[in-house]
Amino acid sequence: MRYAIYFAPPADDRLTQTAARWLGRDAFIDGALSWPEVPGLGHDDQIALTADPRRYGFHGTLKAPFELAQGKSETDLLAAFDEFAAEIDPFEVPRIVLHEIGPFFALVSAEDCAPLRNLAEQAVRRFEPFRAPLSDTDIARRNPERLTQRQREYLTTWGYPYVFEEFQFHLTLTGPVPVETRSVMRETLTAAFDAFIGKPLDVSTVALFVEPHRGAPFTVHSLLPLGGASQRKIA
Repeated sequence: MRYAIYFAPPADDRLTQTAARWLGRDAFIDGALSWPEVPGLGHDDQIALTADPRRYGFHGTLKAPFELAQGKSETDLLAAFDEFAAEIDPFEVPRIVLHEIGPFFALVSAEDCAPLRNLAEQAVRRFEPFRAPLSDTDIARRNPERLTQRQREYLTTWGYPYVFEEFQFHLTLTGPVPVETRSVMRETLTAAFDAFIGKPLDVSTVALFVEPHRGAPFTVHSLLPLGGASQRKIA
């Protein structure tokens, strides 16, 4: 089993529901959903081009998937996750936009957002003691020959190459899209996520996702509100 610390809006959030319909799967209920009719993009193409993010579920990575370190239990992880969520205050990303990250499409923060960077950095550091070392196979999957020296160091040290200054928050919407399809895909996604593009993103929850076995769909194990410690102090 692998675990991951992700940002995800609540199950009933409009963005969650829109993304679930787009991907054809809701990670909260682990149920397949029917795809909407998309002019200009064939049904089979949409299924194929969303296969990767569909398996992982709609999310923004904070701590990449990891197996538990020797001597650590799920109970230990859940306790740490509860403390982590309670100690970080909720915040708002001022504006999210549709962006191409190489061949992938994702929703990203339009500008640098210090609270978002802090959330990701804290997740990387706080949950590192729970992460088992990567296997040689896991490292090879990251294609280290394509990474920079710093990214390779981060992959070795933290289990993920895109941490700290290499981090870019993204809510993935597609797998690799062929060049000839990207114009249609951009138009399609712009229409599908029009209600969210250019708008703020409320970051008030964090999620613990689980992958029961390698290759299985990720599902939401726990979703917690941020700032519980502050609320308890106020109360």
